[in-house]
Amino acid sequence: QVQLIESGGELVQAGASLRLSCATSGRTFSRTAMGWFRQAPGKEREFVARVSWTTGRPYYADSVKGRFTISRDDAKNTVYLQMNSLKPEDTAVYYCAAAGGSVTTNSYDYSYWGQGTQVTVSS
Repeated sequence: QVQLIESGGELVQAGASLRLSCATSGRTFSRTAMGWFRQAPGKEREFVARVSWTTGRPYYADSVKGRFTISRDDAKNTVYLQMNSLKPEDTAVYYCAAAGGSVTTNSYDYSYWGQGTQVTVSS
């Protein structure tokens, strides 16, 4: 079983920064990408960022480009999402996910998911 555990979400004011972490444990699997998604109340889950596990290349949703940075620490088996200049519209539950096949922005291509961490940005 592959386990993903997110942490770092909290209540902050607009303009603040947060760093989310996603620690991976359990059985080894050949991942091709790690991604971050988010889901706000009453909305569909949406792609935020991903990093290719083979090339290390990141990719971002337009809504977070220039403000969020995804990174990885292979020694710690952890992926991070640095979020700067947070806006109220960034409020959501943030999920970490791992893909073992196609590297896309589609949630259904990600096989393993964490439980989510709440990020709330007040205006």
